[in-house]
Amino acid sequence: KLINIVFVIVSPFLSKFFFCILQGTLQKFLDDLFRAILSIRDDKPPLAIKYFFDFLEEQAEKRGISDPDTLHIWKTNSLPLRFWVNILKNPQFVFDIDKTDHIDACLSVIAQAFIDACSISDLQLGKDSPTNKLLYAKEIPEYRKIVQRYYKQIHDMPPLSEQEMNAHLAEESRKYRNEFNTNVAMTEIYKYAKRYRTQIVNALDSNSTTRRTQLQHKFEQVIALMEDNIYECCSEA
Repeated sequence: KLINIVFVIVSPFLSKFFFCILQGTLQKFLDDLFRAILSIRDDKPPLAIKYFFDFLEEQAEKRGISDPDTLHIWKTNSLPLRFWVNILKNPQFVFDIDKTDHIDACLSVIAQAFIDACSISDLQLGKDSPTNKLLYAKEIPEYRKIVQRYYKQIHDMPPLSEQEMNAHLAEESRKYRNEFNTNVAMTEIYKYAKRYRTQIVNALDSNSTTRRTQLQHKFEQVIALMEDNIYECCSEA
């Protein structure tokens, strides 16, 4: 009974102790991670991110949104949280690895630190706060500076025209054309397009630029072509 009582008393402290050990082990890797994700190489600037962030800023301007926090949230939700956090928590999506429960726990700590670094909300932490949020609480202010500096560097990059962006995407596709199964990717895009067909058509029809370029008609042609191909494949099978 005495042992059980002692265990109940010290177990919360043991948890924090082991997490502190974990912090020391992961610190260098976490710093390297932030530098790798949130830095811009002069020889390879992130043109796609620049183009997309400029699009978000353009949409904010059109809607009369001048609050910088709103733009920060848009950018954070679209790239760090939607893409990077998903990769950080699920590396098996990219690498052929077996994610054990222990690895999953460590990755959750790293992902939480990344999420907190991208947030603009004040961290309300106390003695009852989750250990994974307390672990890197002292480092979060510095990490947030890295995030803000990254967003500013993207903002200060020269803008890209639509033609330049199309050329960049074509070049990227050419470089990696033998590394991906484009048919599978197109099939997945088709499933999404078919599911939201009505919404996509309405959106294309309501936009003056897409009406001028007849994107609605082209979209319908692609859907019809895909349906015919799928029907033929099913018939042959």
